[in-house]
Amino acid sequence: MGLTGGIASGKSQVAGEFARLGVPVADADALSHELTAVGQPGLQALLETFGKGILDPQGRLNRRHLRRQAFADPALRLKLEKALHPLIIKALEERLAGFKAPYALAVVPLLTELPATHALVHRVLLVDCPEELQLSRLMSRDGESESGARAILASQAPRSARLQAASDILLNAGDKAALTGAVQRLHRFYLDLAARGDLQRTGLRLP
Repeated sequence: MGLTGGIASGKSQVAGEFARLGVPVADADALSHELTAVGQPGLQALLETFGKGILDPQGRLNRRHLRRQAFADPALRLKLEKALHPLIIKALEERLAGFKAPYALAVVPLLTELPATHALVHRVLLVDCPEELQLSRLMSRDGESESGARAILASQAPRSARLQAASDILLNAGDKAALTGAVQRLHRFYLDLAARGDLQRTGLRLP
């Protein structure tokens, strides 16, 4: 099961709700952090591509600096993706293969943009919210300016493309109780589909 959504849509929150229900979760962002830790192959690939200017004074990857550069420069972003995406996809595949459960979640923010990830999942759950709410969350959570937040949103796949790719849609624009209830309903739905061996069945839109 693939879980995706635009930045600041609440993917991590939704994944956490599924994890509390016992669903195994493989998170592409978490794997990216593992792969780009000191001494790991992802960081070495970035150093070979960008040089030591991407490191902080402690020799670790300066993630915020690199992210802002990548969102501002499409050519640099393509180099970043070329260096990391093959490693992340391989790690996702290995992590998912090790799970023993009726179904598992692969949290992939760029699932819509990455055709190579489509073979890893049977269906796609989109965590969706209005763009203005994404902007508000980005500015509050990450300290982005409005112009910076809008630039980040503009660099991602359009919302319409994510909606078109989705099997199921979870609107995350309410309170935590509403989100928890929606995830519980989806969990029951997915367990039923897994028991039937029918994960391609027509999707849901919640709430």
